[in-house]
Amino acid sequence: MYKHLFPAALVLLFVRLAGGTIVDDVLDALQKAVDCTSRHALLHPLQALAHLGNDAFVDLLSTICIQSGEEDPDVCTGISSAVGPIIAHDMRQISPDGRTATRLCDALFGLCDPPPVMEFQVPLPPAPHGPTKRFPSGKKVFQVAHISDVHIDHEYTVGAEADCSKNICCRVFDDSLPQVSEPAGPNGNSKCDSPVGLADSMLEAINDLKDDVKFAIFTGDVVEGATWLVDRPEVTNDLHEFNTQLASKLSIPVFPAIGNHDSAPVNSFPRSTTNTTIDSQWVFDTQGPDWAQWVHPEGAQQVIHASGSYSVIAPGSHLKVISINTQYWYKQNLWIYDSDTPQPDPNGILKFLTDKLASAERAGQRAWIIGHIPIGKEDIVEDQSNYYDQIVQRFHAAIAGQFFGHSHKDQFEIAYSDYNHPSALNAVSVALIGPALTPTSGNPAFKLYDVDLDTYEIMDVRVYFTNISDPSFQSKPQWDLYYSARDSYGPLVNLQPGQPLNPAFWHGLTEAFRANETAFQLFNTRISRGGAVSPCDASCKNVTICDMSAFRSENNCDSPTPGLNLRRRANDDANTRDVSECGGPSISSIFSRIVAKQLKTTAP
Repeated sequence: MYKHLFPAALVLLFVRLAGGTIVDDVLDALQKAVDCTSRHALLHPLQALAHLGNDAFVDLLSTICIQSGEEDPDVCTGISSAVGPIIAHDMRQISPDGRTATRLCDALFGLCDPPPVMEFQVPLPPAPHGPTKRFPSGKKVFQVAHISDVHIDHEYTVGAEADCSKNICCRVFDDSLPQVSEPAGPNGNSKCDSPVGLADSMLEAINDLKDDVKFAIFTGDVVEGATWLVDRPEVTNDLHEFNTQLASKLSIPVFPAIGNHDSAPVNSFPRSTTNTTIDSQWVFDTQGPDWAQWVHPEGAQQVIHASGSYSVIAPGSHLKVISINTQYWYKQNLWIYDSDTPQPDPNGILKFLTDKLASAERAGQRAWIIGHIPIGKEDIVEDQSNYYDQIVQRFHAAIAGQFFGHSHKDQFEIAYSDYNHPSALNAVSVALIGPALTPTSGNPAFKLYDVDLDTYEIMDVRVYFTNISDPSFQSKPQWDLYYSARDSYGPLVNLQPGQPLNPAFWHGLTEAFRANETAFQLFNTRISRGGAVSPCDASCKNVTICDMSAFRSENNCDSPTPGLNLRRRANDDANTRDVSECGGPSISSIFSRIVAKQLKTTAP
């Protein structure tokens, strides 16, 4: 069982555990792990510890976290208990020096460049012959609402401390102080996830729109960000509650997707090939019956049996909505690091997508793809992002739109047939990323799409928001039009009447942003709906525009820095990242912050 371990090292480990020095050794190793090689070296003692059992591994992680001071003790204990067994499981299955270990190092510590994309050709049917281009009439449109990342906190307590030591506040914790310096208001706070009433307000605003809204899409993340406390009963209840809320507040169908927070532990989606008693099937068994009212019995069965994915024809249309579970490609789903055997299509999500697109193509339908995590983000595995892009290249004529969430930002990503020479002519698809409801990422918002009735292409994107700084917010949030992409950005690229907001339009916008600093800074403000604006200098601007042109994650320009790659409590002055990303306290963020501090102290 332990043939790959050095017996002397194992004996030494037992001795050190008995002497209580293993924590110091691992902390020392973390502080010295300043490059990928030293990160790999750290996996050896962690693997030896994993073979002693889950309890020993959890205890070590918890002790390291507490001693580092990076999180409160209760957060450390909860996180370690949740994810420690997953990491220990991984370490018992893989070589600490292999390709999977490099990916695990990248996920846990940062600074390891991901290994090159593993070559794999997705099985695809031959393309049809004949013209496939459709042109929108530009005369008849209907509307679709896009909501995302609601992160509803059912423990939100009016009057509780809104300026606490944890990553979300406005709830009563066991270690809450009796004196409250900043009481939580009824409708939310920028340091807290969404109260139920804020979600009600947004859904009522959508339902009250005078536009011809045919349906809504929801791109995932129901559960709040107290990830160290989340368990299966809470997630099950939260999912049921929000499904009921959607059905009671909206008079239109809703087509949802599963988010990384919609499981327990957070991000926990074991692959079907994983040998474990822990699974996420209960998530699909929960959502399938609840979603049947919108996706019909056939779609509900797909949710249950296709790992949370499904397809459905939107009512009264020739539009196939394909919802996919992106979590099997998510770097923080630590279950994906438990095998050295390549698994290009975990749980068959890529095959499911290919089959549904081929079916739509044969039937002369257009397709929308919805999912939680945008495929070009740094936290998507480069391999699966590449394979997904292969599917988009083949079926781009059938794909009328792609929609995601997760980043909490108002963004977009463009797919090109030639990523080395991107242009308006070879821009083939675009992913529109929805802003969040949760106030942790800026002003709460949703999108409204004007959709061509003939081609199902997007003719306009309108963002509606409520300003948490407005004096009326705590009494009654006001949802107002923030901006129209067509009205605001159309003149920058000479958009003509009747032309859609197609991939060429969005590419033209990247060129306009490069040339027009005022226009770019306006976009930068709109990312957070003016609620959490981060300054963006020339270097930041280059990265931001690069990421707009990177539908494949291997092409983005993100360079994660240890300590800055997951959401951190807002009052931490050092090593604070943009809080608008979808995350929460984790072993990965704790490890990376320890390393970041060491890098900062040793920098010349």
